[in-house]
Amino acid sequence: MKFELKTENENYSKSFSQVLGMVFILALIIPLCDIAFKLGIISRHYQVEYNCRLLSVEKSKTNFHKLSRLSKLKSKQGIWEFCRDVLK
Repeated sequence: MKFELKTENENYSKSFSQVLGMVFILALIIPLCDIAFKLGIISRHYQVEYNCRLLSVEKSKTNFHKLSRLSKLKSKQGIWEFCRDVLK
């Protein structure tokens, strides 16, 4: 006949390792989200600058439309002033 005793130490160590794993995962997720957010800002700035340069060379309706979406400006005059400020 075999007699076994289960101790509470195993349960505590499992719980501790699970909590430690969750903290590690959160510690990875937060910086990765911050990096993704900053890359989005850099990408948007690059798109605005690129489209403003395109608009200064080729004044097409599609360039105005792209810049209107990016800058949330509706008038052509507003877009021109916005691009003038960006390209300075």
